[in-house]
Order: sequence, then C-alpha cells, then structure tokens
Amino acid sequence: MSHKVVITQSTAGRSGPPQTMLDVLNEAGLEVEVVACGNENDMISAGKDADVMLVGTVPHTTRKVLESLPKLKMVGRSGVGVDSIDLEAATELGICVTNTPGINTSEVADHAMAMLLTITRQVPELNKYTKEGAWSDDPSKLMPARNRLRRIAGTTVGIYGFGNIGRAFSNRIKGFGPEKIIAHDPYIPQSVADLYGVKLVSFDELISQSDIITVHSPATAENNHAFNLDAFSKMKDNVIFINCARGPIVNESDLAHALNNDIIYSAGIDVTEIEPLDAESPLLKSDNLFITPHYAGGSDFTASEGSKRWAQNAVNILTGQKLWGLANPDVKRVITIMRTNGSNKWDNIPDPVTDFDFM
Repeated sequence: MSHKVVITQSTAGRSGPPQTMLDVLNEAGLEVEVVACGNENDMISAGKDADVMLVGTVPHTTRKVLESLPKLKMVGRSGVGVDSIDLEAATELGICVTNTPGINTSEVADHAMAMLLTITRQVPELNKYTKEGAWSDDPSKLMPARNRLRRIAGTTVGIYGFGNIGRAFSNRIKGFGPEKIIAHDPYIPQSVADLYGVKLVSFDELISQSDIITVHSPATAENNHAFNLDAFSKMKDNVIFINCARGPIVNESDLAHALNNDIIYSAGIDVTEIEPLDAESPLLKSDNLFITPHYAGGSDFTASEGSKRWAQNAVNILTGQKLWGLANPDVKRVITIMRTNGSNKWDNIPDPVTDFDFM
C-alpha cells in the first residue's frame, strides 16, 4: 500500500520543493502532493489523507490541525526549529515530529556574522553611493555611512543561547578580536562554555554588559518577548542587536520603538513574529534596521543536502530506518500504548519503539 506525503508551502506559485527532495520521496515509491497553505483550514484539507506532512514555519501546525488528521504519523521540519508545530498535541496524538538538527548551523552563524559586518562596516550604503558616483562627484554623501563605521575588536560580545549555532558564532567572532565573549543559556553548564572560551552570565548581565548581542535560541514559552522595551532600555545605547533565531523571542513593536528613539544603536534581524512581515510594519521604517526574509539557513548545501534529509525522515519513519532527528521522543511511549489499545494508525508500519534507532 502506497503512503502519501504532503509538502506544504506558504505561498501559491512558488517554485516548489527542490528536485533532490522529490527524488528521495519518488524513489521510495511514495505518493507526493505539494499544496499551498495559508491557514489552518488549508492545512487540514491538504493533510486529510496524508501519512506524513513536511511543513514550513507558516502556517503553524496547530493542535486543531493535528486533531483533524487521524491518519497522520509524522510532521517534518527542515532545520532544528520546531516551534511552529504543537509538540504537546503531536505527542498526545502519537505523531512523530522530526527535524534535521545541525544541517544549517554554519549558514545561520555566517548570516549573523554578515548582519554584524553589514552594520559595523556599512557596506550596503557605501556601495550604493559609490556606484552612484558620490566618491568622485559628491563625497559628502558618503560621510554619514563613514561616520557609522564601527570596530569589533575590544568589544564585549553577548550570545543569547549557546547551542550549536551560538557556539559556531563564538568561533567566528573570535577572529575579530573582541575583549570577551559572554553567553546566557540556562541549559548549558560552564564546563561546556569553557571549551569555547566563553563565560556564562545571567540575562541581566548579558544585556547590560554587551556591545553586541546576537540571539541563537529556540523560541519557548519561557523566552517569549524576552527582548522587550525593558530589556532594550537596560542595554548600552551603542549596542548592536542581531536576531537570526526566532521572531517571538523579540517584541517587535518594542524593538521598533528602541530603534526609532535611539535607545539602541542598530539591529539586524532575519526573523519576525509573524512571517512574512507586513509591509506596513514600523520596523521597516527604522533606518538603523537591516532585515532579511528568514533566509539565514539557506545555502546551496542546505537546499540540496538539507532537503534530502528532510525527505529522508519521511521515508525512514515509514520503513523503520534511522531518523535524522526526533523532537518529541516521548511519542514512542504513546505509540506503544496506542498499539496496545488497538489503534490502527501504525498498522503496516515498523514499530518506532522496538525497531527504530532514533538518532
């Protein structure tokens, strides 16, 4: 019996999933459907016959969606973040939530570094005016950007979240000669931070001491709007703030207020609370904000290898092979109980408790 995999995308008319991803699914003999989804009802309609859904960050895969899809066995995300999926509901319903941790660590760390260098070296503005002839015709046009050039050497760099990406960023920033690197992460011991020459500090110490703050944490209920007006007000007025992690960690209206009222110096963000960001957002009116459209994890490598792993999780969940990542390991116990109670959701599927080797 053929199993069905639905790949959702947030916008109709997009180019669709990479061919490398489709090749993995087609070679496994799976039925594949690509569906544009803009809301919960679209997700429910798209997934009504699906065994697996491979989803993006929007629209969210909510409890309502999951409860409406009794056949669903897996929801898969590319990359490490699964905050767009209701993990609690998925676990209760015996639905595995998979991801591909580590696939875009280098890309996101590079992007955060690029954001920082964009701000400190003012490359976009200097490039723009130089190409317009200001260098020879009107050098005064170059002066505002020239006067905003900043040095990284000798600064204190603060990293919020010291997982794989935070550690990768710390390795990159060291070459620029900061005086010290500090980090806040309640889940990481100092012994791990010591391996990177980083000192763990409290959140208040991080925001008050840092000249540069970069966010590399998953979004959780505990850190929702951790960076709000109160936090921005405690920062140095010359701080550079970078967020290439998750939008809900930052209160966007407070960030816009902090930027537009010179409470902080500048910011670079790749993520927003609601994506895509509304064209009328006050953030876009901030001259000292640099923004990209949630592309930090992208590269030729992640487009190819990341898509393969994303699709391979779908194949592997249906054939009893290793997964690249399982975000809700407690689901294994739930599936065992479901089988004991006679649920047929996992009929003809290798038991993920006894046969799987979850990575």
